[in-house]
Amino acid sequence: MRLLPVIAAFAMTAGASGVLAASADQVALANPALKGKATLQVSSSALKSGAPIPTVYSSYGASTSPPLSWRGAPRGTKAFAVMLEDPDAPMAAPFVHWVMWNVPAGDHGLAEGRVPEGAVQGKMGAGRLGYFGPRPPAGPAHHYHFEVFALDQPLTLDAGADAKALETAMAGHVLASGELVATYQKQ
Repeated sequence: MRLLPVIAAFAMTAGASGVLAASADQVALANPALKGKATLQVSSSALKSGAPIPTVYSSYGASTSPPLSWRGAPRGTKAFAVMLEDPDAPMAAPFVHWVMWNVPAGDHGLAEGRVPEGAVQGKMGAGRLGYFGPRPPAGPAHHYHFEVFALDQPLTLDAGADAKALETAMAGHVLASGELVATYQKQ
């Protein structure tokens, strides 16, 4: 009977679907302090906006990071940061699949499966370093937000910092931001 209050509290926070879930307005890019005044156009030769992510980029496949590119970085950009978030995960906040910062300002993209020299990766939601491809449970497709931020300075974060530390470090330093949103559904 001691579990009853815990179950009741969970049910009250779970919402109409019965599953506790974040929402797209909780991803880093939705934070006004991380938007910047300009918009980056984020694209990929392997991903299309709103379309399914190929299995090779998921954790059901090889969990290889997809190629990304961006344009529209304003003058004064000194570095880029990248995040991958799943706001459809059954959690109170989006599940973080990837954080990377200090991508050199001269780079306008990421090659498939590669981390640029000088870039630093942090811990994703499960505590591992680096990219962790989509791995939703069975059910509806999840939306994956590949977010890119143009920064006015490189960040002084230690390797292994998490998304919250990255967001805190970026606040007030974002010149432009943009995203590509693709989906993945467990087959």
